[in-house]
Amino acid sequence: MLEIGEKTELTITAFGSEGQGIGRADGLAVFVPGALPGEKVLAVAKKTEKRFAEARLERVLEASPSRAVPPCPYYESCGGCSLMHMTYEAQLAFKTQRVRDALERIGGFSGVHVENCAPSPESLRYRNKSVFSFAESAGKVVSGCLSEKSHAVVPIADCLIAKKEAAAALSAVTEWANAHGVRAFDEKTGGGELRRLMVRTTSAGETMAVVVTKGKLRFEAELIAALMKAVPGIKSIIHNENPERTSLALGRRSRVIFGGSTVTETLAGFCFSVGAESFLQVNGAQTPNLYRAAIDALELCENDDVIDLYCGIGTISLMMAGSARSVLGVEYVPEAIRDAKRNAELNGVNNAEFICGAAENVLPKLVGAGRKFNKLLLDPPRKGAMPRAIEAIIKSGVPRIAYISCNPATLARDCRIFADAGYRIESVQPYDMFANSNHVETVVLMTKE
Repeated sequence: MLEIGEKTELTITAFGSEGQGIGRADGLAVFVPGALPGEKVLAVAKKTEKRFAEARLERVLEASPSRAVPPCPYYESCGGCSLMHMTYEAQLAFKTQRVRDALERIGGFSGVHVENCAPSPESLRYRNKSVFSFAESAGKVVSGCLSEKSHAVVPIADCLIAKKEAAAALSAVTEWANAHGVRAFDEKTGGGELRRLMVRTTSAGETMAVVVTKGKLRFEAELIAALMKAVPGIKSIIHNENPERTSLALGRRSRVIFGGSTVTETLAGFCFSVGAESFLQVNGAQTPNLYRAAIDALELCENDDVIDLYCGIGTISLMMAGSARSVLGVEYVPEAIRDAKRNAELNGVNNAEFICGAAENVLPKLVGAGRKFNKLLLDPPRKGAMPRAIEAIIKSGVPRIAYISCNPATLARDCRIFADAGYRIESVQPYDMFANSNHVETVVLMTKE
């Protein structure tokens, strides 16, 4: 049995679901982040259980041809990019296999063809939204990203997967805090003020900065001046107040202190008004490819009535409206529905309707009232679709479903439920929306006669 702190040589034979290398020692599967299949490594045991162990990579003894030198100097300490030690081709292969493994092992599917993961147009500088944290170090405020599986802040000067405006805004806010004695919030004691900074940047260079504090914002005018100087394209500065002991980035109260409450993003020829709490895919260059694949899979025509569950700010709904008779978007976040309605008006779309409510509550009522849809788009959060929502979809009898998922495990689980109800998987296409991380988006088409 491996002991904590014990060093062991391992031959890595497989990947874990989060990109860790897996080897075997003393009958245990040993998960080693940073190790690649085909490598021989020296690892140090960190945690042992009855059937598996977790270890830290001490040294690579025999390297894989798929190993790459991470371009980010913070890679080993920051928890954001778990795959940067791999060539990009190897990252795509891992993501394809991850989707395939989930469908086979969790969903129980055999023989389902999974297309190769579609590469991101950009592997660096692709994120249009970044969230940073603050901490105290040697009497000064420092800022950066959280270390892996921890709330410890790793100080950084730049994030290579974020837009450059994000680093400029982060530096400005950090310098402002130190210049005016604004202390960083301490999760353990509840002391301090400055908690987080969220930065959104659109394809046109419009930037929104959301500064999150525990309470009231001091030195507001100085903060505005600092951000305007650091980020010439800044269009919105928002103060968010979050007094709760919570890991949630934003609190319930926000107010605009400069510019407007939204920025405008353009996707596939449509303009979208995006607020602080709006959901928008973080990879702006890849998003149209992902959405177009889902829409094309539905094979829309002018007599189709489509329902878009978990529609967010209406991005896919509006893109589908031009090819269908009607589109109904359902979303439980009131602010998102407000933005969706505004976006429909902004783009002159008059055959899209939006309802605020949880899909698992709204859809059963619609089906019970006799509302019929012949195409359905499903784009739930990481936890997947709620059981009542799936039950209502099945009960509706909708014959064609495009499922967009950011979590292969819950995708496989939900696809199994649909398959048991008579739906058949027609196609599976992964998309790399999160280059250098283990996350992957997937579009699955399911049909039922």
